[in-house]
Amino acid sequence: MKKFNSSKNIIIAIIIVIVVVFVVTFSSQQRNQSKDSGVAQSLTSDIAATVDKIVSFPLRAVEGGIRSIGNLFSTYEENDRLKKRLDEFSAIEAEKQNLLTENAALKEQLNLNATISSYEKVTAGVISRSPDTWQDILIIDRGKNDGVEVDMPVLGSKGLIGRVIVANAASAKVELLTSTNQNSNHFPVMIVPQEGESVYGLMQEYDEEEEAFVITQLNSLDGLKKGDKVTTSGLGGGSPKGLLVGEVKKIKDTSFGLDKEVYVTPISSMYDIPFVTVVKRLAGSDE
Repeated sequence: MKKFNSSKNIIIAIIIVIVVVFVVTFSSQQRNQSKDSGVAQSLTSDIAATVDKIVSFPLRAVEGGIRSIGNLFSTYEENDRLKKRLDEFSAIEAEKQNLLTENAALKEQLNLNATISSYEKVTAGVISRSPDTWQDILIIDRGKNDGVEVDMPVLGSKGLIGRVIVANAASAKVELLTSTNQNSNHFPVMIVPQEGESVYGLMQEYDEEEEAFVITQLNSLDGLKKGDKVTTSGLGGGSPKGLLVGEVKKIKDTSFGLDKEVYVTPISSMYDIPFVTVVKRLAGSDE
């Protein structure tokens, strides 16, 4: 009975194959004879296309989503990479600007050193300046090992800015002329008018409102006017002669009206001080 069923199934399969081959052969002949597809072929193609659309649509949607996610991650990684490069560029640009500023300051210091070639001097960098004592104190990276001693005058980029008050082995403390310490900025100075003799006086204090040094105890006022140069006089032994301090800003009466005082604009910046020059002594002097 089983053998009969098996034979029957084989016969049915053979018949189906023959029918399919016949339909395909007939459809091919019809297509060759006519440009239009046969009914069976058209129906088969339509069904296949519909099935393909139904099956492929979700696959294409999933594929598109995966591609979009991949593009999103790629964009994020590229954006992160560009941000890092931008940060690196900003750091390099800031470093470049700092180097340019430092280079300009060093050039100014070298130019200043050339103008005072008759003095022994030490160039130093400013390593500390407390916000609490910004107008009073700064620390430099040269000390006794470099020949720096207490009371030596200190120059900024163009002229006098203070004096050494503490000298350690490898560092020193400099008190600025803008200090509120009334005894720190008393330098004997002289005003050199364009015509006439030099006028001598004492740098008394720094006026914050005027942003100028105040010179009193003048021995004369003859020929003084705005723009005259002010230098150290060398009197009293506290500093060498001829170190530039600033220019005359104005001349006015004292508060009691019995005398005159001269306001002097500093020639060197009292705020932006990356480097200084400590003046030791006249070249060749044994003192």
